This record gives sequence, C-alpha cells and structure tokens, in this order.
Amino acid sequence: QVQLVESGGGLVQPGGSLRLSCAASGSTFSINAIGWFRQAPGKEREFVARMSWSGGSTNYADSMKGRFTISRDNAKNTVYLEMNSLKPEDTAVYYCAAGARAFNYWGQGTQVTVSS
Repeated sequence: QVQLVESGGGLVQPGGSLRLSCAASGSTFSINAIGWFRQAPGKEREFVARMSWSGGSTNYADSMKGRFTISRDNAKNTVYLEMNSLKPEDTAVYYCAAGARAFNYWGQGTQVTVSS
C-alpha cells in the first residue's frame, strides 16, 4: 500500500502562485508514476501533470503547460506542483495520485481557491 498526503492548498489572488506538496509513504518501491489531478465543483476530475517515479519524464495537460511544474524531492519522497499565473478557473480540489500501471493510490485532496 502507498499513502499519499497532500498539503499546500489555500486561497490565492488571480496571477498568484502556490506550491502543492504530496508526501508518499509505504510501498513506494511499487510506484512507476505519480501525478496530480483536479476536480472543480460540478465538473469531472481532470489530469493536471504526471512524472515517472524515477523523475525521468514529465507530462502536462495542455492548459497547464508553462504555468505548472511538477517536480520531486527523492530524499523526502515528496512530489511538488508549482502553480504560477493562477486563474479563477484553476479553483478546484487538487489530488495526488500514484501507481504502477495505473493511478491506484490517491490522496485526500487539497483545496485551491483563486479569487480576488
């Protein structure tokens, strides 16, 4: 089993920045990929970004490219999502997910609200 705990969400003004963290524990040796998803009120959950657990490759949703950056601290088994130039439409609950062939493990989510 893998446990994922997100943190770093909050209220930010449009144009601002936030950094989300996802601390992984447990059987992290079983992870091949880790990523971020988000779900806005009344909408389906959508992919944000992912990276290989080894850190060798990253992928982003088109609408996040250039604004969001996923990274990892190997020593801390923690993955980050740096979010810049935030827009009101980025308001959502952000989830960290990880797994081998699929995203089988999910965190509890952290709320990000972009509003003036």
